Amino acid sequence: MNNAEDLVADLEDENLDHMHLIFTVNTEAYGVQIEYVTEIVGLQKIVEVPDVPSFIKGVINLRGQVIPVMDVRIRFNMPTAEYDDRTVIIVLEHKDVKTGLIVDGVSDVLELSDNEISPPPRKEDANNAIITGVGQKEDKISFLLDVERLLYASRASG
Repeated sequence: MNNAEDLVADLEDENLDHMHLIFTVNTEAYGVQIEYVTEIVGLQKIVEVPDVPSFIKGVINLRGQVIPVMDVRIRFNMPTAEYDDRTVIIVLEHKDVKTGLIVDGVSDVLELSDNEISPPPRKEDANNAIITGVGQKEDKISFLLDVERLLYASRASG
């Protein structure tokens, strides 16, 4: 699979704050800032862990490092789907903690300027929203995610 370092190797001179890894879940595109992405790996053997939220599928052993993995479909209260050959795990690192996201596939790395990002659709509890904005580049629309809220909030609010 692709290593995130390979994805950004050609982008060294670009502004990484505006770079987003775009991935698909169900039929929608989502993005996380590339600065949090350490690598993208194929599906691995997942060891279940008792007494965790249902969206935490378990842990994987990635080169000797135990990493919890989250199924983003379940996190967003979407219908589950069988994993297939396009299913990947995006490994994020936030505050020195690595977490894997199980997603349907990775589609792109986009640089989104401020004028290509619109405010997110708002709900009543907007202060805890996981979606921080809607990115639009050419005909591609992606929901941009707050990595901290995605990883640590107890339930998806979107």
